[in-house]
Amino acid sequence: MDFIDRLRSLGDRVGKLKDQVNTEEATKNAFIMPFLSALGYDVFNPMQVVPEYVADVGIKKGEKVDYCIFKDEKPIIIIECKHWKENLDLHNSQLHRYFHVVKARFAILTNGIDYRLYSDLEESNKMDEKPFFEFNIQNVSDHVSSELKKFRLESFDEESILANASDLKYSKQLKEFVSKELSQPSEEFVRYIAKQVYPGKVTAKILDQFKGITQKAIKQLINEMISDRLQLAIDQNREVIPAEDEVATKEVAIEDDGIETTEEELKGFRIVQAILAAHISMDSVTYRDTKSYFGILYEDNNRQPICRLHLNRSNKYLELFDEEKNKNKVLIEKIEDIYEYKDALIKRAKLYAAPEEGATKEA
Repeated sequence: MDFIDRLRSLGDRVGKLKDQVNTEEATKNAFIMPFLSALGYDVFNPMQVVPEYVADVGIKKGEKVDYCIFKDEKPIIIIECKHWKENLDLHNSQLHRYFHVVKARFAILTNGIDYRLYSDLEESNKMDEKPFFEFNIQNVSDHVSSELKKFRLESFDEESILANASDLKYSKQLKEFVSKELSQPSEEFVRYIAKQVYPGKVTAKILDQFKGITQKAIKQLINEMISDRLQLAIDQNREVIPAEDEVATKEVAIEDDGIETTEEELKGFRIVQAILAAHISMDSVTYRDTKSYFGILYEDNNRQPICRLHLNRSNKYLELFDEEKNKNKVLIEKIEDIYEYKDALIKRAKLYAAPEEGATKEA
């Protein structure tokens, strides 16, 4: 089994068993020790994994960190564990104390589901306040797997990890900053943007005007980038159609029963695909056109509708479904307004994609 498959298998195990794991010790045994095993460490070999490692701080004796990982007889990682229901924000001070005593360059704070990785990038021998890397074992991406491979016993190299840790830490903070500015632009950001395009003095009135303009422009730009990227992917996968078949292909959308699939409906379908692409497989998002509506489905199943489009009248509507199977029609002025309801669409699609978590498959 590949490394990423082992991690994802552990994530599935955590999701299925966590309600039966009632103590911190059980969290260690059920979730954290299997994670260390996935990294290649023998949890029963005291030369590699030492539980309850002594980390006395000053005159305070009897202090112990939950695990200390060794390689070549040197401590390389300390791990502080909490019950899976615990909020990790409340517990990093304890790990700070241990880090100062144990000569490891890396520390992990975890509840078996969320993992936070720390080092001393800002001040030698003093654990940074913020982790340089975080992940959730129930949502392991290729990127997460790639970073965790560096911590495997067979490939662990302290200097290499430290060199990359700084980039990870600050790129994460930059992404958080940019994400916040894109969703709720600060006054400083709006002022900077306004100065790039507005020829006059940016007064308080102009600044207030540009707040709305900036938010709208950012949203439109992101939507256009997603649509363009999806269209590029579709174009790259589209088969080349011989010239003599061009006339026939134009007639494909018009069925014998009088149903005509319009370009606007297909554009709406591509927008929904773009919204869901980061959450479920694009291939699982399909459509069926009817005389009454254009249905977008999960796995081509009429019992699993994601949404419906009503575009063949003077008013355009997007029909959504909630968890109680209720239908809700919302008026849209243009097809791009579908993006305004991305949260509802994502939530609906995830119900079908993860039925084992209690979701219903029926509309």
